[in-house]
Amino acid sequence: MLTEAPLVLAAQQLGAHALAWFVSLLAVSVLGAGAVCHVLQKRHFKTQDTDEPSEPRIAVGLASGFVLILLASSLFAWIASNISDGRVLGQADHALTDTIATHLPWAALVAFSWVTHLGDAQFLAPVCLVVAAVLWWRRHRALALGWVLALGGIVVLNPALKHIFARARPLHDHGLAMETSYSFPSGHSAGAIVSYGMLLYLVLRTLPARWHVPCAMAAAGAIVTIACSRIFLQVHFASDVAAGLLTGLAWLLVCVSSLEYARHRSRRTAR
Repeated sequence: MLTEAPLVLAAQQLGAHALAWFVSLLAVSVLGAGAVCHVLQKRHFKTQDTDEPSEPRIAVGLASGFVLILLASSLFAWIASNISDGRVLGQADHALTDTIATHLPWAALVAFSWVTHLGDAQFLAPVCLVVAAVLWWRRHRALALGWVLALGGIVVLNPALKHIFARARPLHDHGLAMETSYSFPSGHSAGAIVSYGMLLYLVLRTLPARWHVPCAMAAAGAIVTIACSRIFLQVHFASDVAAGLLTGLAWLLVCVSSLEYARHRSRRTAR
């Protein structure tokens, strides 16, 4: 009898205690986001509308974003090359999904079936229009355009990737969530990190400092919960969600970096 790979065994253990691991991940993500935002608020966002950032600072920021994009792309490529059923990552995906289906309480499954709608296109599309209208009305025209392009871009990018990889979704019979598109990468995960990440960026740019930390914590909580809900509902494998988050993160970095660079150049031109 063949011994199962350590990654598959770890996936089974994780699936058996998935709810506890989710609560831990959620707590760490929310508290970590709040702490990071508190530090950035003191060093950057608190003074960003009065102090002109230096050329070296802009260069370091763009270089850091570029490195993060390369890292996210490399991880995405590694996941994409190892998701077939015969590979260890593919086996671990199935093991995690099957174990969650066996151990997750029905009440938790129902709760996740409601929370996951925060990442639906039908929910985010009206949010996109309302936020864009408010930004335009407050004369934040560049931010309004960047916001619309960010959400519109991921709507185009994710389905294109799905058709390239054409991965089938996990099987489930709970009837709480039905999806007909391909599985890899997760559109909800990509859309969540772009939408709520961009909302956080808009908050940091336009609202008083007292809103920054609470909104950072709320954004982190929403992204983690929506992403994990796709695994708990067994409409995505864990690798689908990881790839979706990486895709969304890369696109988010492109959008935020572009807006920051454009803002910096416009200030220099206005001098």
